[in-house]
Amino acid sequence: MTDSIADMLSRIRNATATGSKRVDVPASRLKVEIARILQAEGYIRAFEMVDVVPEKGRAIRPVIRIQLKYGSRGENVISGIQRVSRPGRRVYFARDNVPPVLAGLGTSILTTSRGVMTGREAVRVGVGGEVLCNVW
Repeated sequence: MTDSIADMLSRIRNATATGSKRVDVPASRLKVEIARILQAEGYIRAFEMVDVVPEKGRAIRPVIRIQLKYGSRGENVISGIQRVSRPGRRVYFARDNVPPVLAGLGTSILTTSRGVMTGREAVRVGVGGEVLCNVW
């Protein structure tokens, strides 16, 4: 697998499309930061690190267990999630050029020199960076 962030976003997209309550994603520090931002922005209910013990003879692997969030009548909180910067085409924005997602209704997640943060926070702090994904 060459793009683990795209895999994480696809798992979340597929789980919300089927109405699942949770989804497991192989863990990494960058994915934990993305999950932290999704929780802080109200797109997911919670997340936790869990060690999964597969069938005999295999190693224990850490996963991020994401509890998905739905509205009061079962509607999806995440209506769209899109990978922007890919390994084949990196997308960077300067601090003055970070575009809003859906006219400010969505959230962009950037990796900057000061860590992973939302587009609004990057503009407030005055840093630019690589746009990982957009969520709305």
